[in-house]
Amino acid sequence: MSALGNRSQEVATINRPRRPAPARPATRGRVLALAFAFALGALVAGGVVFGVTQPSSIEQAADRLRAESALRDRTQIRTLTELARGTRTRLLPVLDGLALALPGDGPAGPVAVTAADVEKWRQAAAAAVQGFADPPSGETATNVARSSLASAVRQFATTVDTYTMARDLTGPARAAALDLAARQRAGALFTWSIGATALDAVNIDAGYGHQHVFLPTSPGEGALTPDTEPEGSHQP
Repeated sequence: MSALGNRSQEVATINRPRRPAPARPATRGRVLALAFAFALGALVAGGVVFGVTQPSSIEQAADRLRAESALRDRTQIRTLTELARGTRTRLLPVLDGLALALPGDGPAGPVAVTAADVEKWRQAAAAAVQGFADPPSGETATNVARSSLASAVRQFATTVDTYTMARDLTGPARAAALDLAARQRAGALFTWSIGATALDAVNIDAGYGHQHVFLPTSPGEGALTPDTEPEGSHQP
């Protein structure tokens, strides 16, 4: 073939349109890359949801403190109930004696009360006051019950002091002092009944059931009285 023919063939070869390369199937590397990207996105999304829904460290600490406080309050309620029962036993002789010595709706009762009797009342009342000294801090309802009972025993101690002073008086001054002591006793009984009612309520809430630690009262004194539910019952 001549040089001219060879050149024409080369030009025809250069100008021939090229066929597009066939599409390559997705390689294993690209598939793995896509799978990794999807998994990473799922992990990131899950982490966001977990981060939003997981309690923060502050919330966890608050929940732990609330649980510890509730447990501590249950212990305080049991201890306070035992203290109230022991105090009631200690005060009953004092109340029986004051019922004889102080006027109710009428004149003063029999004066067959000795100085030794009064001294026993003073000691019993002082011991009751001491039993409520330096109280621990608890939940609000428990604090209300404890404070009411503590206030009541202080009023009983004041009642005994007033009666002791009245014994040294005569005439109208004695009658006025005895009347004051009687009103102080009534106030102490009423305050104790408030504390006993609050104590009953916190015992129910704590799961211990009804606990009735009331002092005996007379009709017309206005003090709160226990309900008819049996001891240990969980009926509100």
